[in-house]
Amino acid sequence: MNQTTQTMKQTNGSAAPRPLDGITVISLEHAIAAPFCTRQLADMGARVIKVERPGVGDFARSYDERVKGMASHFVWTNRSKESLTLDLKRPEAADILQELLEQADVLVQNLAPGAAARLGLSFEALHEKYPRLIVCDISGYGEGGSYQNKKAYDLLIQSESGFLSVTGTPDNRAKAGCSISDIAAGMYAYSSILSALLLRGRTGQGSRIDVSMLESMVEWMGFPMYYAFEGAEPPPRAGAAHATIYPYGPFPVGDGSEVMLGLQNEREWVAFCNIVLEQPEVAGDSRFNSNSQRVANKEALRVLIVTTFASLTRAQVIQRLEAASIANASVNTMLDVWNHPQLAERQRWSTIDSPVGPLPALIPPATNSEFQARMDKVPALGEDSASILAGLGYSDEQVQVLAQQGVI
Repeated sequence: MNQTTQTMKQTNGSAAPRPLDGITVISLEHAIAAPFCTRQLADMGARVIKVERPGVGDFARSYDERVKGMASHFVWTNRSKESLTLDLKRPEAADILQELLEQADVLVQNLAPGAAARLGLSFEALHEKYPRLIVCDISGYGEGGSYQNKKAYDLLIQSESGFLSVTGTPDNRAKAGCSISDIAAGMYAYSSILSALLLRGRTGQGSRIDVSMLESMVEWMGFPMYYAFEGAEPPPRAGAAHATIYPYGPFPVGDGSEVMLGLQNEREWVAFCNIVLEQPEVAGDSRFNSNSQRVANKEALRVLIVTTFASLTRAQVIQRLEAASIANASVNTMLDVWNHPQLAERQRWSTIDSPVGPLPALIPPATNSEFQARMDKVPALGEDSASILAGLGYSDEQVQVLAQQGVI
């Protein structure tokens, strides 16, 4: 962590305009998919007002306490936002929300199926009042179909989309180690909102975006689905190795560590045999002279590779792989990633404020030469309620009354 802290780069003070400066987003969000989407919008300069339940807030706030008492998921997905508490079942809160929507460009929501419509927040109801408003609905299964009202969480969608069927070992399925279904839906929502803003610039009209977690993940499953086209055998579960390319995965070496490597073509296979294995005759072995043959005979090839690596250290194996221009990587832990030299050398760390003090945060991966991403605080629950209401014309006394009544 020390190296990480030393290599942080403060970028919050940029005066250059950002692409979404002046765009206001209202988000009725919880968990990961919608918050991940709106954090990307905030990174690009949008004002994101996160509407949360009074006293409780986004339930992701209490997933764990790993970041100085704050939840890891929440810190990751909620920087640069304002937190407004509203009990949306109260008419006073509904009035406040409508006042906000009058000034908003985008509404994002991932409430329970049907909840937004019951609150009068369907696109049809809103478009008549606010024709320029873009409405993005994120749900597990999308609108329509027999699964419309089915509850959906990340792991459930990993299962429903077939992801689990191709992930893990031959004996055991394995989930992704991060919220892959939420991330997929969140990123499609983000890019679709950018497209909708461009479209509004042409037509002057807002539009509705319907993002399904299931469809987002099924899109990502395109390779294994086509591999299993018309009932063909699907890719086998291959642990950390590639299911259909070999050698491509982790291999043990003599010092007790592992090396991850991957071959993509026959030129690399010949170089691997000549320089890494130092056994040029293996390149022409009929069991291994094409990728299909190497996959079919991978157990025999694995024995050959592991036997060769057993007399070498990790550094020696990597030296040979680099000499042969064979792609390779470290099998890193989370601590290794925090201290990754490439991230430090490229100055990819910044600091953000939070209710528990300054925290490290990765600068968004896609950098632009003309502006720096916005990287502001992670808000405490309801931290911005008073200032947001003041901006709508509410007096201090009115805000106090709303707080006493539990509206905010």
